[in-house]
Amino acid sequence: MSYPYKSAEGIIESQNRYMFPCTPKYRQPVVIVEGRGALVKDIDGREYIDLFGGYAAVNVGHCHPRVVRAIVEWAQKIHHTSYDYYNIPSAVLAEKLVQVLPMKGSKKVFFCVSGAEANEGAVKLARKYMFRYKRKAGLDILTVRYSFHGRTHLTVALTGQTKYKKGMAVTATLPGVKIIPAPYCFRCPFRMRYPECGVLCAYYIEDVIKYETSGDVGAFLIEPVLGEGGIIVPPREYLKIAHDIIKSYDSLLIADEVQTGFGRTGKLFGIENFDVEPDIMSMAKGITSGLPLGAIGAKAEVADAFDHGDHSSTWGPNAVTCAAAVEVINVLLEEKLHEKARDLGEYFMKRLNELADKHKIIGEVRGLGLMIGVELVKDEKKTPAAAEALKIREKMRERGFLIGAGGAYGCTLRIEPPLMITKDQVDRAVDALDEVLKEN
Repeated sequence: MSYPYKSAEGIIESQNRYMFPCTPKYRQPVVIVEGRGALVKDIDGREYIDLFGGYAAVNVGHCHPRVVRAIVEWAQKIHHTSYDYYNIPSAVLAEKLVQVLPMKGSKKVFFCVSGAEANEGAVKLARKYMFRYKRKAGLDILTVRYSFHGRTHLTVALTGQTKYKKGMAVTATLPGVKIIPAPYCFRCPFRMRYPECGVLCAYYIEDVIKYETSGDVGAFLIEPVLGEGGIIVPPREYLKIAHDIIKSYDSLLIADEVQTGFGRTGKLFGIENFDVEPDIMSMAKGITSGLPLGAIGAKAEVADAFDHGDHSSTWGPNAVTCAAAVEVINVLLEEKLHEKARDLGEYFMKRLNELADKHKIIGEVRGLGLMIGVELVKDEKKTPAAAEALKIREKMRERGFLIGAGGAYGCTLRIEPPLMITKDQVDRAVDALDEVLKEN
């Protein structure tokens, strides 16, 4: 296929001219044309080690041969059928996904297109379940500060970050959404220290329910590890305490596994690190390792609250994307990539903590598996070093490494590479970061 632009400059200029101005302000000037495993190549032929994985989506790596074969096979047969008909890949995927969901008893799934759509559907299902079986509206939905659940009307309202709501008061505000303090120990909202705090942020959930809601709580929606907010890992007890409080109010726990799912945190799903069983799960990103597909998983008694016609998604059961997801799960399980992510993640963080001992700009290294955040600060007061994070991202790119820079304060380096990244590639990345920090 012939394309009109042959240079990075032409492509970048075209996108800036013709696309909505809502994409990231500081996009990196790289036009990626090819990828294999943890490596990508730009239009000029330069290779990079990908430490960000397309917002933590490319879990089994770029263009895994088995995933590519599945895509090609079904792309040559049928692209689309809709929910009015049945197809083979969506049937196989539904059965396979049900087998691995971390819930006891019978489970069911639904396919959609994105993580935002999955979160919208999950909240809709929770409220329908409350209305149908609990005889209440389930209006109040709890989420946490620094969370990110999507960019649609409802999911922006559910997201606990002001930067996604500025100038959109009508869009970003909906009745029933309550945003509570987050389990962000490095910047504790209560000015306390763990474990002496007694995990106050978890117990505070009950105060919010008692004094800031109508008492008609439908669900608590939370990412097991807050991704876009800065790779915030809650204390191990947090989710168990939160779960017990939510259940005491006869409400549901929704795990947003859009980033944490499919091996990213060292378990197949992030919630498994905390020994808690959700009622509903939203999934996307790593489910296909790069293609648009989302999913909702739920206990059968919850899923059955939906009647025929209550919910749908035009491209949800897409044959090509579902075929890719089947192979992604096969590869994850057969190659035990979640276990590799656990072990290599521990090694990665050990090496990054060694850098923290050398460079005062590193305030904290945190993460689970290959979902790692390096928060940068200017001083002992933990003043966010946001400009420095962008500069470091740029210098790492110049050395051949692609990382993320963001978080709620814009000062966290986000490291979420494909799960088959090698130990040698990790060492090279840490050595490069060490060099960059020496220059900072």
